[in-house]
Amino acid sequence: MQIDLRDYQWEVVQPALEGKNIIIWLPTGAGKTRAAVFVARHHLDQKKGQGKVVVLVNKVPLVNQHYENEFMPFLTPKYNVAPISGDTDLKEQFANVVRKNDVIICTAQILQNALNSTEEEKFIELTAFSLLIIDECHHTQKDGVYNKIMNQYIGVKHQNTKTLPQILGLTASPGTDGANTINKAVDHILQICANMDAEMIKSPTQWKQQLEEVVPQPIKNYDVTEERKLDPFGDKIKMMMATIHSQLHDSSITRNFGSQIYEQAVVELEKIGAIESSRVKRVCALHLRKYNDSLLISDTVQMSDAFQYLEEFYESEKNTKTVLDQTDRFLSRLFSENEDELLLLALKKEYENPKLDTLEKILSERFVTPNSQGIIFTKTRQSAHALYGWIKNSEQLKRANVRAKCLTGAGVSSQTKHMTQQEQQNVIQEFRCGDINLLIATSVAEEGLDIKKCNVIIRYGLITNEIAMMQARGRARAENSVYSVVAEQGGREMQREFVNEFREDLMKRAIEKVQNMSQRDYRIKIREMQLEDIITRKMKDQTQMTKKMANRPEDLRFYCRNCNEAVFHASDLRIIEGMHHVNVNPNFKHYYKVSGKINLPRKFEDWEPGGTVACLKCGQAWGMQIIFKSAPIPGLKITNFVVELPNEKRSFKKWKSVPCVIKDFNYIEYCKANFPGF
Repeated sequence: MQIDLRDYQWEVVQPALEGKNIIIWLPTGAGKTRAAVFVARHHLDQKKGQGKVVVLVNKVPLVNQHYENEFMPFLTPKYNVAPISGDTDLKEQFANVVRKNDVIICTAQILQNALNSTEEEKFIELTAFSLLIIDECHHTQKDGVYNKIMNQYIGVKHQNTKTLPQILGLTASPGTDGANTINKAVDHILQICANMDAEMIKSPTQWKQQLEEVVPQPIKNYDVTEERKLDPFGDKIKMMMATIHSQLHDSSITRNFGSQIYEQAVVELEKIGAIESSRVKRVCALHLRKYNDSLLISDTVQMSDAFQYLEEFYESEKNTKTVLDQTDRFLSRLFSENEDELLLLALKKEYENPKLDTLEKILSERFVTPNSQGIIFTKTRQSAHALYGWIKNSEQLKRANVRAKCLTGAGVSSQTKHMTQQEQQNVIQEFRCGDINLLIATSVAEEGLDIKKCNVIIRYGLITNEIAMMQARGRARAENSVYSVVAEQGGREMQREFVNEFREDLMKRAIEKVQNMSQRDYRIKIREMQLEDIITRKMKDQTQMTKKMANRPEDLRFYCRNCNEAVFHASDLRIIEGMHHVNVNPNFKHYYKVSGKINLPRKFEDWEPGGTVACLKCGQAWGMQIIFKSAPIPGLKITNFVVELPNEKRSFKKWKSVPCVIKDFNYIEYCKANFPGF
């Protein structure tokens, strides 16, 4: 099939057709992926059977989307194209699939796993490919998986030992990384270019006007809501929070209830409580965070949703806590004594969230137009589902023929049910064919997904960066479309939107400055940044290894984060497949219990999830059972423990930060120790 490119697409692909490493910067809806398909086909034609292309994406649904809509129609049957994601069994035969196909489309993690595999049949080198296409390449920074792959690429390049693939990056929004000055924004753009080993960041100049005609900008509205005049429901929750504070006897914590600042303060308080073995601090902090969450929910959706959130939490506490101390009983009693009054207040319509009235008005007006299609972007899955329930029950929106469904992420969450890839695709298909006309979406719908052109985009209760703003706005691609920000006058959402507009302008000016640099100055700067990164990584790895070698595993003791019971040493731990930390000590079984069955949205080659592993004494969840080659082994999550080092107690967010060397898992050794008669 012939690939027809517009003039502005022709302009941006020219350096890539010459074999140069470039980043293509085009707005959402301008056809970046189609341009990449053209480059891939030209590359394979030029290589005459010696070329191999890998296309990396950052989200599982994009694998099949790029395969079905872009690469397969234009490259087959001349070239073999294979999609591989975490949802397919092919990922375990990745190296074999690479050998048999000309183009492989996969999630970046699958390639990263293959590059680092210690098994010969699974291992692959970057030199196996002649062209590497990175979708949404602005994620190539810091500890992102794209950047880990490109770190290997740049490391090999600076050794000058092997022929590496050509690089093609695609992005609609490189962002500024929070910069507030042009110099810092320029440094950020240069850093992305250095990480991508790009000779240039390319956007249309000669055909810029054509691009603006093809991808028009929507009309932007600030739909300002009234401030809530009276909030007895919120006031009651704040009073309950103040009562908990009186139990803490700690005046240093901010009382800015219902804010992100307060959330950070109680997260830190919980951490301090765990380290100090102060159960009062730790448990009160956990409950205060739930109350703070309910204030944030009430500020976003209905008071009844906020009440339900608290009710479900306390119901869960009642069902899972096996041992209650004085603090548990105080917190439980506080809620039960105020529960009825909270419910009555939550049902009083005169005190309801005024943002919902504004949202109802926007949707009613916009969906009067026949064939209207829209997306409401909201922060959490919880708020997406709450908005869906509210829309479904609105008589006014029923009359406006609003037909909505949620579109949320596939990652497993303890808060709300995840959507499988198939469920996501089904909702998108219903939206495409018009069975539904409104998506209530989290950030999953911002980037990449092939969603039908919309004429209504609403950002609701969101505080995000300029990249998310630009990605969401890019969904409003229909003629005469509207991009609406629902926010209180002078509120946090509106303030952030103004900051994002400033940073978007800063980003554009920074890219222009980078594009106008002399080739010599640009190359010198990119090389400096790359060498600095190589040295920084080596120093960081060396420092981390020195810390790990300084401690003996038997000297690190782990305590249950909830009840402070000492339960194992680091010497009891082993690592499976470089990531799963399991306890192999046969005596560990006296400290935990296993319950239920965990279902994950992915399949794994050598293992499957069992039940939840929890503290036998207090019921605190510790992790999940890993059934590895039929052997059940307790897998542990570091955030559920406090670690006693030789000189201090600490909590850690990641296992890799724990300062000691943990051995790799040995299956035969484990079976001999744990199964008599093996």
